[in-house]
Amino acid sequence: MKGAIGNWFSMILLILWFTNLSIVFGHNHINFGEQPLAKIAIHKTVLALHSSASITAIPYVLGIKGDDTEWVTVELESPHPSVDDWVGVFSPANFNSSTCPYTGGVGWVEEPYICSAPIKYKYANHSNPNYAKTGKTTLKFQLINQRADFSFALFSGGLSDPRLVAVSNSISFANPKAPVYPRLALGKSWDEMTVTWTSGYDIDEAVPFVEWGTKGGKQTRSPAGTLTFNRNSMCGEPARTVGWRDPGFIHTSFLKELWPNFRYTYRLGHMLLSDGSYVWSKTYSFKASPYPGQNSLQRVVIFGDMGKAERDGSNEYADYQPGSLNTTDQLIKDLDNYDIVFHIGDMPYANGYVSQWDQFTAQVQKISSTVPYMIASGNHERDWPNTGSFYDTPDSGGECGVPAETMYYFPAAENRAKFWYKADYGLFRFCIADSEHDWREGSEQYKFIEHCLATVDRKHQPWLIFSAHRPLGYSSNLWYGMEGSFEEPMGRESLQKLWQKYKVDIAFYGHVHNYERICPIYQNQCVNSEKHHYSGTVNGTIHIVVGGGGSHLSDFTSAPPIWSLYRDRDYGFGKLTAFNHSYLLFEYKKSSDGNVYDSFTISRDYRDVLACVHDGCEKTTLAT
Repeated sequence: MKGAIGNWFSMILLILWFTNLSIVFGHNHINFGEQPLAKIAIHKTVLALHSSASITAIPYVLGIKGDDTEWVTVELESPHPSVDDWVGVFSPANFNSSTCPYTGGVGWVEEPYICSAPIKYKYANHSNPNYAKTGKTTLKFQLINQRADFSFALFSGGLSDPRLVAVSNSISFANPKAPVYPRLALGKSWDEMTVTWTSGYDIDEAVPFVEWGTKGGKQTRSPAGTLTFNRNSMCGEPARTVGWRDPGFIHTSFLKELWPNFRYTYRLGHMLLSDGSYVWSKTYSFKASPYPGQNSLQRVVIFGDMGKAERDGSNEYADYQPGSLNTTDQLIKDLDNYDIVFHIGDMPYANGYVSQWDQFTAQVQKISSTVPYMIASGNHERDWPNTGSFYDTPDSGGECGVPAETMYYFPAAENRAKFWYKADYGLFRFCIADSEHDWREGSEQYKFIEHCLATVDRKHQPWLIFSAHRPLGYSSNLWYGMEGSFEEPMGRESLQKLWQKYKVDIAFYGHVHNYERICPIYQNQCVNSEKHHYSGTVNGTIHIVVGGGGSHLSDFTSAPPIWSLYRDRDYGFGKLTAFNHSYLLFEYKKSSDGNVYDSFTISRDYRDVLACVHDGCEKTTLAT
């Protein structure tokens, strides 16, 4: 009888476990951990200021030499120390209730002392395990220029029941409005590069522009357009409430009629309307794109789901996005060995905490200021119920795509909320889809995808790449395996005939936080028995998951499907190298060491692209 009861109890537990998984996975809401700032119940803060407690931050002025990143020393003392004490960094420095939006006395914003989350936090005992005994410690914080001053606050009561004990002096960058964090991107034309950056200058205060030219040559000034967004642009909490922070002003300039492969220098400028003086950024450089079809060495890095992390140990460093800095640092180290980056969705995982977008643009600026940094829309950028998302999940934290579409340029249609576009780079044509909007046959996006695939001249641009955030092709990730589909539901149903008809070489995806390479495949069947070198007719598309950019890793099914050639549960990124019209190399590199752990090559002639394969050509007739 005991055995029967035990079996019955085990069955109940199993049902509950599967039910929980269906709640998480059935709606494609992947819960890999909570945004660290979301753990703070900041609106429940109770005033507990103590005359014997103190917190001091130095230096008072940051960025005197023009730097946009600076280390700050914070000294604190508490008469009643505890292991739960923590220090929050607030910006703007004045975070009392006078800064809260008026809601007419409705909701929790009625009379809080604090209504906005800190931009980062650290436990008081982070660098001194004896803090709970001595009540004294020193913390180091790394701050970036975010257009406002900063202050530090000591809290007791932990993250869930915060009690404000002491507030520091305010500190500020010498010019908090300075232009920072340039982001390059391809323009709509091959001979155009766009530069996007952030500043504190609205157009009624200063005129934004980019000064650029060849090294030692004549310098040109190109005007910039200015955008921003406000709290009402957000779709829900926390982006509209505790996660809101003013994003400043986003400027984009279009550098046109570039000479292919020339190196240009540039700097960001603002002409102050008050006195005609200029505010300048540092000087950066980039290499112009190759001409479409140009026969030269071209190298592309592609990955998804990187996230951001704090180098000073804040926000539970190496916990929420454990591999983020490894990937960033490896790409910075290898910067001379690639020409363009595609970050295919899930960028900072800000999840409605808008301050984190600044943190992310600062983290990747050494990359994005040097090579085009192309992005795609992920669930953590776009998804929010009743806002037109294909998935009705709250993954964006109320952002509903607004920060991503504003902070980064991409050569899309005029409606930037339609986050799909084509990008030509030398020998490559990239068709970037938006998996957070309907891609099925008959949809507006489906028509775009077919047009993008159909209009490339494969004689000149032989390498045709499809990409989307979610795996619309194949993945043997654990939850897809449990669903029995090994894909995003409805993923390849409509698209595989396009991939086959237009002979797409490779399809890349993120969303699943690991690396996996699939054989050349069509209708669930491998169409080539080779493992590492493919030649001749293009008779199937290779699908690759490169979602190990930095966020929590995903598990695979225990038994690999027959079409899965290589699987790795680790952090890494993909790299494509086109040597010429006939030879392409793909490499999977780990973020930990930059070494190659998987690779394959494709070699073929133009006639191999033209050759007819199953469902790959229009039906023909023979004359009699």
